[in-house]
Amino acid sequence: MTRRSRSGRVAPADDVFAARKRKPVPHEFVLEALAPLGPETRPMFGCLAVYVEDKIVLVLRDKPAPAQDNGVWLATTQEHHAALRPEFPSMRSIEVLGSGVTGWQVLPAESPDFEEAALRACALIRAGDPRIGKVPGEKRKRSASPPPGAPAKKMAAKLPAKKAAAKLPARKAAAKLPARKAAAKLPAPGRRR
Repeated sequence: MTRRSRSGRVAPADDVFAARKRKPVPHEFVLEALAPLGPETRPMFGCLAVYVEDKIVLVLRDKPAPAQDNGVWLATTQEHHAALRPEFPSMRSIEVLGSGVTGWQVLPAESPDFEEAALRACALIRAGDPRIGKVPGEKRKRSASPPPGAPAKKMAAKLPAKKAAAKLPARKAAAKLPARKAAAKLPAPGRRR
């Protein structure tokens, strides 16, 4: 409904300022089954990631293409696949993640036992089954920087003596040079170069 202001201008309808409609939650029954744990959801690659405490446990997907990967994605590792397969016979690797076996597995929405399998996965998560769930970033290794608290490597140990002395700050370099050369290289106290 449009309204006219005192100046005679047409005011926009109230529905223009209404909050943007959210996408429906895919496979909402999964969140209802996990409700006792207080799951948290976050968008992830156009899907909905489900976290319980610090672990990502599931991803809920219902997208138009590729439809074969719609369903409930289980956050697991390859070492647990064999143990989970008897409980989830329709479980398979996710095709959009590339060829081969992936850590993530999907309970396909197109399988006849989809809801039953998804609810079974929720029951395992509620029971604290260690086969489902990953702490994000747990396996990442940082090669560029040392871990916190680790001593920094010194470049001087790997370089020949002359090059090492050139790389070190003036005072440290002076300690490595003979006494006369060191005195000549250091600025006198109180004087700037």
